[in-house]
Amino acid sequence: MPRFTIPRDIYFGRDSLKELENLSGCRAMICTGGSSMKKFGFLDKAAEYLKNAGFEVEIFDGIEPDPSVTTVMKGAEAMMRFKPDWIIAIGGGSPIDAAKAMWIKYEYPDISFDDMKKVFGLPKLRMKSKFCAVSSTSGSATEVTAFSIITDYDKGIKYPIADYEITPDVAIVDPEIAETMPKKLTAHTGMDALTHAIEAYVSTAANPFTDPLALSAIAMIGKDLKGSFDGDSLKRESVHYAQCLAGMAFTNGLLGIVHSMAHKTGAAFADCGSHIIHGCANAMYLPRVIEFNSKDERAKARYCIIADTLGISADSPNEKIKKLTEYLEDMNKALGIPTCIKNCGANGDISSKSFMPEDIFLKRVPEIANEALLDACTLSNPRKISQSEMEKLLACCYYGTHVDF
Repeated sequence: MPRFTIPRDIYFGRDSLKELENLSGCRAMICTGGSSMKKFGFLDKAAEYLKNAGFEVEIFDGIEPDPSVTTVMKGAEAMMRFKPDWIIAIGGGSPIDAAKAMWIKYEYPDISFDDMKKVFGLPKLRMKSKFCAVSSTSGSATEVTAFSIITDYDKGIKYPIADYEITPDVAIVDPEIAETMPKKLTAHTGMDALTHAIEAYVSTAANPFTDPLALSAIAMIGKDLKGSFDGDSLKRESVHYAQCLAGMAFTNGLLGIVHSMAHKTGAAFADCGSHIIHGCANAMYLPRVIEFNSKDERAKARYCIIADTLGISADSPNEKIKKLTEYLEDMNKALGIPTCIKNCGANGDISSKSFMPEDIFLKRVPEIANEALLDACTLSNPRKISQSEMEKLLACCYYGTHVDF
């Protein structure tokens, strides 16, 4: 049965972080990442607001980008000791995703990670704690979604945990926090959000409730992302709200193979000295996936509506698709994002020499393609894809060549 699920309460606007003072409970654990939330004073503010509400507060910090299974287990152990009745995750997608997975393990100490990653197979949560997410970046929208991405570094694979049980109870979308993002993060997260909206709109699970959200997000991001990248605070606020709209669209309308490939390439080359940053991966792969998916007539028609939403005009549907992919490639260039893996440096910068040697990439493509086919996002992609097609598509993403199959 189709379903539409978002947090019960979404607070937005400047200083909406102060809504933490209105929560009710005894013990709150704040989960956060590196030093940015502390550096800019938001971690201390959050703790102060919670204490004003009568909470005993404990902080679990140091959650790394692309959080690991190991970190999830450590965080869950800390929760089992402290016994919070509210979990407050503040930061980018990584600490919020990690805190969601910790929450599952806290509520069910005997559950294994293999059980946690069974798609829409989680037991009921909220027996011990509720969950509040405060987003500091404008991309993942995990503050409103039923998803969490956790990395198994032993296998070099990112796994999506998917279940409406991990949709936060409360989301706080405060643009003042998003203003702390550096330019590169603004670029990568913004293109992640645009990919969310585009994939949600063409997904096989798209529906009348998700379509308006997706198209609104596309229009807002297309209009304001470059300005946000350049530091315009009003445009930064607009993109921060747009990424949340995109999140509401894709958590209910699902995604496609841009994300399948991004999940499976992200940590697959860690031994080469880096990983492909998630938003950067989405930005590079999106034009090639549009070329692949547009062979499906329904997807082509929907991509044409997306082009119309972005103000792109053309004499034929095929020409409109071509202009849409060029629009996205030009957006990548304006944001300093490589157009293909071959030109991707170790930190997601444009480089004449990729951190990933061609021979290593080609050797690993069959295994990556197989893992991408098994990713949950592949199920809702508008065009079915085979192992050999996935391998060829990954090669196109590496070299930046057009898709003609």
